[in-house]
Amino acid sequence: MLARIGTIALNTYREASRARILYGLVGLALATTAYSVVVGAYTLKSAPRVVADLGAATVSIYAIAVAIMLAATSLFRELEQKTIFPILARPVRRSEYLLGKFLGNMLTLGVFIAMDAAVVLGTLAVLGGRSLALVGGIAAAVTVGMILFGIRAKRLGVYAPIPWALILLVVAALLATGHPDERRVVLGSCALTFLEVGIVSAVATLFASFSSPFLTAIMTLGVFVVGRQADTLTKLPVKVFGEGVHNLGVLISKVVPNLHVYVPARPLLTGEATDVAFGPYLGMASLQALGWMVLLLVVSALIFHRRDFL
Repeated sequence: MLARIGTIALNTYREASRARILYGLVGLALATTAYSVVVGAYTLKSAPRVVADLGAATVSIYAIAVAIMLAATSLFRELEQKTIFPILARPVRRSEYLLGKFLGNMLTLGVFIAMDAAVVLGTLAVLGGRSLALVGGIAAAVTVGMILFGIRAKRLGVYAPIPWALILLVVAALLATGHPDERRVVLGSCALTFLEVGIVSAVATLFASFSSPFLTAIMTLGVFVVGRQADTLTKLPVKVFGEGVHNLGVLISKVVPNLHVYVPARPLLTGEATDVAFGPYLGMASLQALGWMVLLLVVSALIFHRRDFL
């Protein structure tokens, strides 16, 4: 079973890595990071903070966009091209197929987040006193190694960006020691972003199991917006909105995933918060994300199992 799920996941990653819109979003993320450097240049000794905050927000927003795009179109593309039929004709359960698609999308998202985070951390390294030639040289060397690997191992070349992104992330984090607080903000925010996009991707998988790509994207975006405002919905003033609207807001906040958990205040990320440490907070956020992903994928599998493709 694990071998079948793994094969589907890797094939899903391979298909997703060829999507042109994915490269467009990568370009936008890199452009936004460059813009943060320009904005930071006009601040007084706050350029690293601007780069870290804007870079972390950029990674989060664009990762959500990629998650919705991948989950909304991946399954539909298989149905439209009818490539799903020979797969399910083999000893592959529909639940295994759906889980493999989800894990493949998460692998793609992980590479996307790691690559964008590496660029932000590399920028912080330069702002922290590291030589631009050193940072650029290391990035170029790792990239050349990935290209050579792709040329020599053609079948495995499509998977070369996976270790490439991880190596760049680790190296950039090691180089960005000049601004430890900003490094913690970027790394902590990216870890929470990965958990958040896991929930969003699971929500999109649920909708994609019975709906079209357009409706899947719209409904998933709606859940994301409501989830980000979950804490606000619980605090709607009764005097302004009335008892009914207040109770409805509380009900909605309990039905949808509370995604506000994954965008905490800056003091928590930097370790300045006195009420809770980031480690336990990340652990609780991980458990919540895992619970939502399991629940949503189980429901998705039940719906997908009953779906008639003809």
